[in-house]
Amino acid sequence: MSGLNKDTIVAIILLCLCAVFFWASFDIRQPDYGVLMPSTWPRVIIVALSILCFIYLVQSIRAGPDTEVLEREPGLIGFIKYWRNPLCCFVMFFGFLASMPVLGMLIGGVTFVFLLMGLLGGWAPRQMVIHASVAIISVGSMWSLFTFGLGVMLPVGMIFNPYAL
Repeated sequence: MSGLNKDTIVAIILLCLCAVFFWASFDIRQPDYGVLMPSTWPRVIIVALSILCFIYLVQSIRAGPDTEVLEREPGLIGFIKYWRNPLCCFVMFFGFLASMPVLGMLIGGVTFVFLLMGLLGGWAPRQMVIHASVAIISVGSMWSLFTFGLGVMLPVGMIFNPYAL
């Protein structure tokens, strides 16, 4: 295993999980009516995730084995410094969930993605434009797909209610 790095192992695990999920999609009950099978959308998403995981695997293999080992300081401060990014993601996600009744899915989602990308990627003016673009396009397109395309009623906030228009 000297030629493998942590990313390669994670990519292999993710590909195995995708295979298990795809296999489990055959257990979804097929009704006698309708044109589209209920397992279609889960399989489409699983295939897309599998392609992304395979790209991740190829990139991790090209990167080669890990050469640098990160050491962590002892104690609570060392733990927080070492796990700063995952802890930041969890805190931001819980903030997103807590703000959902006020901001709703659209505004809260765009804000969450923008702030998280800023915290993890930096606050330079050029980066902020990219973060804002990614947040608006990704969350806005997913929100539009679910709201208008699939007819799903997503959480609304006190600020903006698209269903009242």
